[in-house]
Amino acid sequence: MKFARIAAVTGANKGIGYAIVRNIALKYSKSPLNTGPLLIYLTARNKSRGENAVASIMEDAELRNALVQHGGLTEVKFHPLDITNQSSIDGFVSFLKRNHPDGIDVVINNAGILRDDFDLHTVKDTLASNYYGTLNATKALLPIIREHGRLVNMSSLMARLSLYPDTIATKFRTATSIAEVNSLVEEYVSAVAGGRHERDGWPNSSYAVSKAGVTSITKVFAAEERAKHSSVLINSCCPGYVATDLTKGAGWRKPDHGAKTPVMLALEDIGGRSGKFWQNGRVRNW
Repeated sequence: MKFARIAAVTGANKGIGYAIVRNIALKYSKSPLNTGPLLIYLTARNKSRGENAVASIMEDAELRNALVQHGGLTEVKFHPLDITNQSSIDGFVSFLKRNHPDGIDVVINNAGILRDDFDLHTVKDTLASNYYGTLNATKALLPIIREHGRLVNMSSLMARLSLYPDTIATKFRTATSIAEVNSLVEEYVSAVAGGRHERDGWPNSSYAVSKAGVTSITKVFAAEERAKHSSVLINSCCPGYVATDLTKGAGWRKPDHGAKTPVMLALEDIGGRSGKFWQNGRVRNW
């Protein structure tokens, strides 16, 4: 089958990522993006878990009318992807270029981790996944997104800049290059290593800092695309406090609810807005 649209979702074998895939499948046929059949790549680090996730989607009764196998418009396939491994990212991009030389249409960077403990090792692991992994995946995938495509980075209100003193918050808010954001993240790691992060105004949450970095680089990427007169829309969003393995089931929202805003940003008419931070279907102050 020839597909008119191609989408990829990272970290999608469970939780919000899985819900994003199934809700894209559910909503695509009635979205403005619909110009014909859609192929979604559900990606995950673990092959068996990713394949099991695709099998579960294929058996989802709510998706019977949406999937190609039942006469619908959407097909879901698994592809391995570890965003903390540059070779894995490059391999996925090479695969996409070979199989879809005209480009792809949607990328949702959902993969990430949340740890309860706080030490230098946890800080580095969290940043490697949530910040640098998202950064590297965005850098690699953005060039193959077609005109009028979408890229969505999952962030969090835990990254709100009111957590920081004005000196740090202003740097995150006004960064105009990836190098500036990288420098801020490296400053945080150095402060933790030196035992002075609290004195310097950094929170005891590597997750919060990683997502502040994600929101900031999303704004930078969007500005760079605008400067090139690109029509690709790039936004970040918070899914809310969702009950998943990431939150140990503590959230008050279900994954399908958490998927609403990223799916909206991927499929719906958002008035050409790019470089914004969204929650509950609307732009929020960061």
